[in-house]
Amino acid sequence: MLQVTDLTKIYNRLVANDHLNFTVNPGEIAVLLGPNGAGKSTAIKCIAGLLRFQGNITICGHPNKSVEAKKEFGYIPEMPALFEALTVREHLEFIARAYKVENWEKKADALLERMELDDKQNKLGGELSKGMQQKVSICCALLPAPKVVMLDEPLVGLDPHAIKELKQMLLELRQNGCSILVSTHMLDSVEELWDKALIMVQGKIAAVRTRSEIEANGEDLEQLFFSITEGASDGGAA
Repeated sequence: MLQVTDLTKIYNRLVANDHLNFTVNPGEIAVLLGPNGAGKSTAIKCIAGLLRFQGNITICGHPNKSVEAKKEFGYIPEMPALFEALTVREHLEFIARAYKVENWEKKADALLERMELDDKQNKLGGELSKGMQQKVSICCALLPAPKVVMLDEPLVGLDPHAIKELKQMLLELRQNGCSILVSTHMLDSVEELWDKALIMVQGKIAAVRTRSEIEANGEDLEQLFFSITEGASDGGAA
């Protein structure tokens, strides 16, 4: 489970995140939606432990910056950050050793095959295209079988096969009880995946809807999104 309580992040006088509260339950895919400048990226970086913040963030009951939390957490950033001098295979071995993953070779082989990287295993990180780097990042994040997975604009730069496989992987993770948070500003890219939608505007959560609520109320998520975000300032926190 991912629990965010009163998350506040202020840059000088700019309130990037203003007392955010939400939960992503086991077996649930939540999408964090919002226009550019809504504060999504700041929230993602706080959850990942990359920024200082006020409030509380827990992963499976542990503070997000603790070793216990990091063991259960997989993060796929918008911009992959690979080691230029490590091969694709060495990236996975590094993760496997760091997380003490048992039988990691077979798990790595399966992930690489699904991402069509099995013939790129000896390529250095610095030699890969952005899309291939993203695929490696996905494999590294999922290799330890985390209980909470967070993805920031995960489909940008991926080829159609990788998009299809990643979506299927997310559905499999959900079925296995994983808590999944996807940050995006492209609602149509995750239309068939989400269970809960969190709509951000100007640093705040402006609306929360589950798929069952949308269907029961006869609402349209896209229309709701635009009704809330239309007219919001293009400036502010990224």
